[in-house]
Amino acid sequence: MRWVVFNQKGGVGKSTIVCNLAAVSAAGATRTLVVDLDPQANSSHYLLGRDLEAATPTLADFFQQTLGFSLFRDGARSFIHHTRFENLHVMPAAPELAELEGKLEAKYKIYKLRDALNELEGYDAVFLDTPPAFGFYTLSALIAGRRCLIPFDCDDFSRRALYGLLESVREVREDHNPQLEVGGIVVNQYQARARLPQRLVSELRAEGLPILEPFIAASVKVRESHQAAKPLPFLARSHRLTAQFEALFAAINR
Repeated sequence: MRWVVFNQKGGVGKSTIVCNLAAVSAAGATRTLVVDLDPQANSSHYLLGRDLEAATPTLADFFQQTLGFSLFRDGARSFIHHTRFENLHVMPAAPELAELEGKLEAKYKIYKLRDALNELEGYDAVFLDTPPAFGFYTLSALIAGRRCLIPFDCDDFSRRALYGLLESVREVREDHNPQLEVGGIVVNQYQARARLPQRLVSELRAEGLPILEPFIAASVKVRESHQAAKPLPFLARSHRLTAQFEALFAAINR
């Protein structure tokens, strides 16, 4: 299955959700791939740490080769790198992705990622991280994916933006990828004792929106895992957040 984690708002935890769900998958002996389409490369840093500096070629190199004519091109496997964690691999991002975006849009290369992943064998779980904008890379991910997960950080602005995000998914399904489904809304950075998060989630449920459980709690442990470049299943196996990500992974695979 291919999951796309998508939200046009920054700071909602896309990379944290991608890497921790992927880590749960890999820890369960499933060969798992993370595709990092964000030029900020947060998922790549999270999974590779200092090894990212030597991780070439990157997704920028993959997209660069689609812009030129060549009888022989490197296949998708050439751009995959091993992490320190068993069964977990990554196609890393690079800042050059931002420079390439306009050229890729102009030449309508939005199906290249889908085609590359379709040719790739050996991965039962693929997680695609997207930039905080609905541009070329996000559209490419939604075209390549099968289920979309939308992070929600219990903010009123995020709540208003949800409807536009769901409409964008619907349009991509109608125009480019009829297999794309909304896998659910991931409630992130949840504070169970605060009234606003409780009210917002209750209202979304009342509207019939697909709220996933469990909610992912706010915790400083997430920042610690970022700093250590170790997703929670590998850093703190018995922590409550690890258990939440494990339960969330089970929920999206039902």
